Amino acid sequence: MADVVAIVPTFNEIESLSSIVGRIRAAAPHAHVLIVDDSSPDGTGRLADLLSASDDAVSVLHRTEKDGLGRAYLAGFAWARSRGYDFVVEIDADGSHDPAELPAMIALARGGADLVIGSRWIPGGEVRNWPRLRQAISRAGNTYSRIALRSSIHDITAGYRVFRTSALVWLDQARVSSQGYCFQVEVAWRIEQAGLIVVEHPITFVERENGESKMHFGIVAEALWRVTSWGVGVRLKRPRPRS
Repeated sequence: MADVVAIVPTFNEIESLSSIVGRIRAAAPHAHVLIVDDSSPDGTGRLADLLSASDDAVSVLHRTEKDGLGRAYLAGFAWARSRGYDFVVEIDADGSHDPAELPAMIALARGGADLVIGSRWIPGGEVRNWPRLRQAISRAGNTYSRIALRSSIHDITAGYRVFRTSALVWLDQARVSSQGYCFQVEVAWRIEQAGLIVVEHPITFVERENGESKMHFGIVAEALWRVTSWGVGVRLKRPRPRS
């Protein structure tokens, strides 16, 4: 049985889904793929079922409504844990993340990392087809998060990741509550806070060619508010007196 599953959350990704699933299967042929579809009205869920029917290594988890990226991933994590996978991959459906990096990232996880982040903002990392303003916003968001949360992670907002499943068990106790852009920040930060091993691997992020970005002002606003709140909490938290 494969010990790695790549979770691909989808909402209206019918134009890119077949391509990304095929690329994942080619890059990591021993890994399984779980498509988590939030009842896409464009037929993505039906396409996912067709892909699953033609490949035993592809499964589909249908959710009844569009309920946010964070909850989609949490549902996928629970599915993976219940089936005994040792490693779980987060990867976008739109093709922005290159599956060719998966063997190196999985190897780092097998080597002892609890979380491997595909990072745009470390030496060797790169972003293509983004306007300078969006790059500046991403860099600023990561820098602000690092300072506010006292984190050492350079690309804490990144969505391309490999987790050791045992790290996800700990997340249940942390009660992850955020969605979208901020979900990635919270999960990485809480794993780092727990003293687990976080490694960053340089990747090239390529802006999607098909479909529409799910990023909007509300997601950015949630991230800013939550990161600020957590950062204040970190600074106000007093160490417990030693007995």
